[in-house]
Amino acid sequence: MGAYILRRLLLMIPTLLGIMIINFTLVQFLPGGPIETIISQIEQESSATDRISGGGGEIGGGGASDSKYQGARGLPEDFIKDLEKQFGFDKPPLERFLLMMGNYMRFDFGESYFRSISVIDLVLEKMPVSISLGLWSTLLAYMISIPLGIRKAVKDGSKFDTWSSGIIIFAYAIPGFLFAILLLVLFAGGSYFKAFPLRGITSENFSELSFLGQVLDYFWHITLPVLANTIAAFATLTLLTKNSFLDEIKKQYVVTARAKGLTENKVFYGHVFRNAMLIIISGFPALFIGIFFAGSLIIEIVFSLDGLGRLGFEAAVNRDYPVLFGTLYVFGLIGLLVNLLSDLTYIWVDPRIDFESRET
Repeated sequence: MGAYILRRLLLMIPTLLGIMIINFTLVQFLPGGPIETIISQIEQESSATDRISGGGGEIGGGGASDSKYQGARGLPEDFIKDLEKQFGFDKPPLERFLLMMGNYMRFDFGESYFRSISVIDLVLEKMPVSISLGLWSTLLAYMISIPLGIRKAVKDGSKFDTWSSGIIIFAYAIPGFLFAILLLVLFAGGSYFKAFPLRGITSENFSELSFLGQVLDYFWHITLPVLANTIAAFATLTLLTKNSFLDEIKKQYVVTARAKGLTENKVFYGHVFRNAMLIIISGFPALFIGIFFAGSLIIEIVFSLDGLGRLGFEAAVNRDYPVLFGTLYVFGLIGLLVNLLSDLTYIWVDPRIDFESRET
C-alpha cells in the first residue's frame, strides 16, 4: 500500500503541471489583463477629473500611441514599461510560467496585483468558508441520500418509491442558484419570514458571544447556504445509491445466500451493503469537488460569503493572475488528494481490494 500511495503522489506532479499549463496557455489568448485594468482605471480617473474641471483632451503628450495595450494612447512609454516590469510581462510567457511553477512548488504564490496581501494569506483567509460549505453539504447529502436510496431500493416499485422519486426529480431539476434565491425570499427577510440572516457566515458580534453562542450563530448563518448547496448532490446521490443496491440485490450470490437460509438482514448488511457501497464511495471525489468548487461559487455570491469560489471569480474578472493561478493550484491539489483518499476508503470498505497488484 505504501508503494501505491507513493506512486499516486508522484503522479500528482505531472497532472497538476498539465492543469496549470492548459490554463496558463488559455489565459495568454484572452483579451485584457492587469495592465489594461490599470490603464482603464487611469482613464476613468482622468475623465472624472476632466468633468469636474471642465477641461478635456489627452492624458499627456508623447505617449504610447502605438502601444499594444488598448486605451494606452497618451500614456508615457516609460510608464507602460514600468507596469510590464512590475507585473512580470517584460519576460516571455515560457519564462514566466517556469518562474511561477518554481515558486508554486515551494508554495510561494506571490502577492495579489491589486491588494496589498500575499496570495497564500488570501487563500487561508477564505478557505474556512469554502471548507464549511463543502464539508457540511457533502455530509448532509450522504446522511440523507444513503438511507433514502437504500429504502427506495428495498421498496422498489412501491408508493414510497414513486412519490419520493418525484421529489428527487424535482430537486434535481431546480438550479442551485434559483433554490438559493428562493430560500432567501422565503426565510431571510424577503417577502415572508426572517428566520435566517441574509448574508455572511457569522454575526458582527461573533467574538463577543460565548462558545455555545458562537456555535449556534455559525450554524444559524450556514443553514441556508448548505441547503442550497446540497439540493442537486442529494438527488444524484440518492438515485446512485438506489441503483447500486438494486443491481447487487439482483445478482446470483444474493439468491444463493437466501437459499442457504440466511436472514434478509444478514444477506443485506453482510453481503449486499459492502458491495453496493463501493460505487457510492467512488463517487465521493466528484461529489465533494462539485460542491466545493462549482457549487460554492454561485452560493457564495448569492449569500455574500467571502470564500475561495468568490475569490477566484473576482480574480478572473480583474485579471489578478497571482490570485487566479494560486487558487487554481490549490483547487487542483485538493482535488487530487481527495481522489487518493477515495481509493484508500475503498480498502476500508472492502479489504479484498489490493492496489499493490495493480499495474500503473
